[in-house]
Amino acid sequence: METNSVSLNNTESSHASLEISPKASAFKRGWNKVVNYISKPQNILLIVLAIVLTVLVIVPLISSLLDTFKLHPGYAGEDPNGELTEEVWSLNNWASLFPKMKRQRAVMIRTFWRPFGNSLALAVLSCLFAILFGGIVAYLVTRTNLKCKKYISSIFIFPYIMPQWTLAMVWKNLFDNTAAVGHNGFLATEWGWIFPNWWVQGLFPSAMVLGLHYAPFAYILIGGVFRNMDANLEEAATILNTPKWKIFFRVTLPMVMPAIVSTILLVFSSALGSYPVPHYLKYDTLATKYMELNVDNPGLASIISVIMMVIGVAILLVNMKMTSGRKQYTTVTGKSGQASKVNLGKAGSWIIAVVLIIFTFMTSIFPLISFTIETFCQNPGDYSAFTTKWWANNSIGEENGMYGQLGILHNWQLWRSFGGSVFVAFFAAILAGTIGTLVGYCCAKNRKSKFAEYVNAIAFIPYLLPSLSVGAAYFVISNQMGLWNKYITLIIVGMVKYIPFASRASFNSMIQLSGEIEESAIIQDVPWWKRMLRIIVPIQKSSILSGYLLPFITGMRELTLFMMLADDSKLATLQLGYFDEMGLYAFSSAINLVLVVIILLVNFLANKLTGASLDKGIGG
Repeated sequence: METNSVSLNNTESSHASLEISPKASAFKRGWNKVVNYISKPQNILLIVLAIVLTVLVIVPLISSLLDTFKLHPGYAGEDPNGELTEEVWSLNNWASLFPKMKRQRAVMIRTFWRPFGNSLALAVLSCLFAILFGGIVAYLVTRTNLKCKKYISSIFIFPYIMPQWTLAMVWKNLFDNTAAVGHNGFLATEWGWIFPNWWVQGLFPSAMVLGLHYAPFAYILIGGVFRNMDANLEEAATILNTPKWKIFFRVTLPMVMPAIVSTILLVFSSALGSYPVPHYLKYDTLATKYMELNVDNPGLASIISVIMMVIGVAILLVNMKMTSGRKQYTTVTGKSGQASKVNLGKAGSWIIAVVLIIFTFMTSIFPLISFTIETFCQNPGDYSAFTTKWWANNSIGEENGMYGQLGILHNWQLWRSFGGSVFVAFFAAILAGTIGTLVGYCCAKNRKSKFAEYVNAIAFIPYLLPSLSVGAAYFVISNQMGLWNKYITLIIVGMVKYIPFASRASFNSMIQLSGEIEESAIIQDVPWWKRMLRIIVPIQKSSILSGYLLPFITGMRELTLFMMLADDSKLATLQLGYFDEMGLYAFSSAINLVLVVIILLVNFLANKLTGASLDKGIGG
């Protein structure tokens, strides 16, 4: 009996173990997967990057959205004597956009809907000019026998490297007149040319300046497609006696359409949120209206920033949709080879080249000359009397129309602001370059993972959001945390905005790197950090250095992103508005001149260190 009992107990225990075993086995398999996943350094980094980027990108956007539902202290509403003393949650800000009373509706047309329409008009015209000008030059450089291609290609990208308000300042220096703005520019002073008000300020000059600024962007994207297009396609159509105009519209243009669409959407987003150009050329847009409302009605200003964010996200979705497919062709005849150049004729190739050289001189070299001359003018726009006081005055007691300012060479406040710009741009570039490089590395190593796709997308979102919206989101956060006017805030915001530069450059290069290179080091038990520093970085140093240098260049010339986060003395770009308001145009011209020279020198250094150039592979 005892033997049977023991046998029965053993049988029951066996059955119990069979019931537990599958669950334990599933748990063990799951645990092994987790251990295996986190044993790879790129996966741990991916998790950390996902958390960091989500906090840095999504949280400020949510905070900005919540701010639209708040009435801030000082809000008077319908009763001017009933100002709030503390924050109150309310739908009043949103209700103001859709008022029921006609009187309120007229006010909102002036404060929101008209600037919104102006912003759309500015973005559309800027896109049109950038595409036409940049695309035509790209075609001439890559597909014709145009003369002086190398010079034209190199000089054409200068306006994109320079601060976007540079050309706006040049426009003012050239075309201002007393009838429009109260003082004369060069053409009115020297030759008596008086241009109408719509030419001097407003939509037309703003669109022209932004179009010129972003035309190099269109040139780079479209020119790259023209340069690398398969020669078989057009050759086959030529052999079949297809007219040249039909080849261009039915074969060539559809092939470059994805690049054109990407250019349109990205330029549209950037122009929509541009502040400096409309500000200097007196055009009322959402960006300029935000700055006005942010003082008296921060909640309504937050709505404007949220609307601009929504437009940026919509642009991202449209861009993904329209560039996800491409035209496919099968050649029925023709041989592989280099596409033949369009012959402009001996005279035509030189005439067009001279026209482009003159035009690019006015948009690239003339700004430096103009700013230099302005710093020596006795009075703004007066080119008959020159002085060195703007540079050399070393006594506050000698006013001479300088409002108590020392000369540029002795003005430590001014040079301190340049130091602040270098400090912020340098550390923002270090952080953006490092994080962007790690994002590119981790996403390339996990390219089939949905999680990696999320990290890659969240890192790219700030690029498509208008700078004003990103700055506005962090403005809300910095006020809540007491970090307004702190260098750490400026560095973090710059880092977030510029991470896409480094992440895309890193991802595009890392994805081409063979896995065997790193695997051979793993077999030799080489630590991850040593594999990165001794193998990955040296191989991809060109794209990695570009991921550091491009954010630095962009950070040096940034204004819109930082203008709400610090006072005028913090950065050189923020001092521009201060000196312009004081009427010290020689100082603002000097700031522009020094910034442009620094940026061009750093860009030249970047080309020498990395062996890369924005126009390389197009015509440069």
